[in-house]
Formats: sequence, C-alpha cells, structure tokens
Amino acid sequence: MKFAHALLIFLLHLVPAAHAADAPNIAAAADLKFALSEIAAAHARAGGGKVSLSFGSSGVFRRQIAQGAPFELFLSADEAYVDALIAEGRVEGPGARYAIGRIALYIPNGSPVKADNKLRDLAAAAKDGRLKRLAIANPEHAPYGRAAREALQHVGAWEAVADKLVLGENAAQAARFASSGSAQAAILPLSLVRADELAGKGGFVTLPETWHAPLRQRMALVKGAGEAARRFYAFLQSPEARVIFVKHGFVLPEAGK
Repeated sequence: MKFAHALLIFLLHLVPAAHAADAPNIAAAADLKFALSEIAAAHARAGGGKVSLSFGSSGVFRRQIAQGAPFELFLSADEAYVDALIAEGRVEGPGARYAIGRIALYIPNGSPVKADNKLRDLAAAAKDGRLKRLAIANPEHAPYGRAAREALQHVGAWEAVADKLVLGENAAQAARFASSGSAQAAILPLSLVRADELAGKGGFVTLPETWHAPLRQRMALVKGAGEAARRFYAFLQSPEARVIFVKHGFVLPEAGK
C-alpha cells in the first residue's frame, strides 16, 4: 500500500508538468501585452492550444535567452536583438518581422501638462514646474524607451526633462507609473495607451514616426522549440492575427516600409 500511495503522489506531481509542457513559454516585448493576449486567446479558440506569455524588456529577454532561459519563441520590439541571437545560434533565422511600433505622449487625467504632439508644452512644463516626473521605459534595454529618448532629443527637450525622468524596467511599468498618477506625463507605446486600461485614465497624442528610428519588431523561434510554439508562430502571421495587431495601433511591415 505504501508503494501504491507513493506512486500515486508521484504521478499527480507529473500532471502539472505535462500541462506546462503543452503551453510553450513565450517571451514578448511589453508593448505587446494587450495585442498578444488577444491573439493568444484567438489562437486557443481556433484549436491551437494555450501558450504561456511573459512580457518584459526586449533587451532583458535577449540576455536571458542567450543564457539558456527556457523560452520557445521570442517577440522583440527591436529586431536587432533577434538578429544578435541568430548570429549566436540561439534562435532560428531569419525569423519574421511582425509589426512596426509607434510611440505616443500619454497624459493622465488631472495632469497640468497638455497633450501636445509637438512636445512644446512638455518642455515648457519641465521648466515652469508643472512637470515633476516623466515616465519612459529604460532606454538602455527597452526599445520604446530608446525611441522616447530619440524623440525628446529631436525636439531639443531631452536636457529639460532629464532630471524629471522616472524609468520603467519596461514599457508596461512606465505605463503603470503614469496611470497611477506617479508621473504627470509619459512617452509610451501606442499599443498600450490605446488599451482600455489606460485610455480611461488619460489622453494621448501619437508622435511623428520620423522623430525616432523605426521600431521594427521581429520574432523568432528559439532553437529546439516544440510543435505548440511553432503553431503559435505560424498563427501570428495569419490574417486574423494581423488584424489584431492593427487594432492595437501597430503598422504591418508591408505598410510600414
């Protein structure tokens, strides 16, 4: 009886592992939080199975995958990170460019800063004291933070806001700083500010795409990826997924070149 009981406990412990194996781990840039969650739900409804989504900084994921983290698919907000992993033999090349991102100035409700797509009032607010904190993702490893810095530099406002910056580990964390009222303004992915979770807490204006290097987003399968991850990778390139990307503010690659 003791052996049978021990065997039963052993088999029960195997069940969660089996289910986990059926849901491949996907590393995705934070700007994809809402779009990819919707795509994953559509994929499951279509019989493709569930996936386990992890959202964060593209640069951090790039390092983790290089170190052997157990992801099966990587969706980066900067295709350079995927290219680097291809060169290192960590992912299957060439991968696929799935979207081109845009950035927006987000102003939470009650902020004294105006939603101005020329960023003139943002710079003025930094000088006259209305702007206490400006949230962006960390430019050192988050592509959208780098684009925010480039946009601010383009209009000559970087030095004015430099001491006001609050840096999120990724774009989603920067968005939380703004939506919680911790910052009077933020420069964020358009895909995040259009989501209901933020749209109801503030307003936004899209910034000109010429103010920063193109946010060309690429994905690739990690070497050794299983069939479930490959099915999801294929679904991400389907017409249904592409419609969802556009709905969330992304530009499709063909239209964005």
